[in-house]
Amino acid sequence: MPSHNMTWISYPSKSLVFTSPEELEDFIASQNVISRLMHCYIAFFVPAGLIAGICILIILIKNYLQQKVMENLNLLLLHFTISNMIMIFLSFTVVTRPDYVKATHLTCNILSFFFNFSYFNSQYVLIFMLLLLLLERFPPRTALSKAIQRPVVCVGFVVTYSFCLSLIQAILVGTGNYHLETDCQLDPLFAQPEYEIIKFTFGFGISSFLQILSIIILIAKEAPAESPSLKQHIHTYPTPYIISITTFVCHLFYNVMILFRATLKLQRSIGTPKNELVMNIAETVLFCGSCTSLVLILFFHKPCRAEILKGIGKCRRQNTAHNHLEMPITTTTQESGSQ
Repeated sequence: MPSHNMTWISYPSKSLVFTSPEELEDFIASQNVISRLMHCYIAFFVPAGLIAGICILIILIKNYLQQKVMENLNLLLLHFTISNMIMIFLSFTVVTRPDYVKATHLTCNILSFFFNFSYFNSQYVLIFMLLLLLLERFPPRTALSKAIQRPVVCVGFVVTYSFCLSLIQAILVGTGNYHLETDCQLDPLFAQPEYEIIKFTFGFGISSFLQILSIIILIAKEAPAESPSLKQHIHTYPTPYIISITTFVCHLFYNVMILFRATLKLQRSIGTPKNELVMNIAETVLFCGSCTSLVLILFFHKPCRAEILKGIGKCRRQNTAHNHLEMPITTTTQESGSQ
């Protein structure tokens, strides 16, 4: 793989020369859009995603401690939740937008490694969720199919595979100038063009293809007579299908922009401020997808939904009991006053 000298590259907003007042106004407008988008993300999506993630962890771990066993799907959802929570924590690097976090090349590479590790984990564990549900509907006949039904094996494979991919990405970011300070993104601008190509191929192309293939097989293949209907199956396990669609929609925009950025690098072009604006929007949409996925798990996954409803019912009963206790006291006070 040929090595590219990436010292020439910079953000369009950092090397822009204004030739007219209109260009300056457009630039300021784009910076305002990025700033407002980040404020909206930090104010609404981050708290919702983190609260949902913490609730999911508490519920799944509590159920495991009570039952001494964790269902296959629950273990995969637990892994998915942890991966997305790490991505949300790493997304705090966008707080400074429209400016960028200042960090050394080495620090930026480390942040990028953990971001890619979480990103690949969430993508591929979702594939195993869909395969697990596929085998739930179509009983396994081969040793490979039976291995997929062992979630510990699936998680181990996903972690190892994601680690290897993240390591390759870290190498493509480069190890030169590690002590120099730079503008840092979780997908570094100064990475080799192959970085974006590999991320698009393995982080979106292959994973999305396998997810879509699993759903097509689920719909098209005729299930055994003893299996529940397709409608009943989806009603029983709605969560993986809902988050699969959500993830695909949110990741599509981002990965198209990642591929576009690789094209600009190969052309030795830094692009325009408008390209930078769209890239920042796509990055925010990606993180919004992680937050939304956790909220959807909390409300659609049956064990989580049952705990939420139980908690709401408990609060209502306590509130009703509190009101009943207050009523006799109020009545007694009124009777004393009338006497």
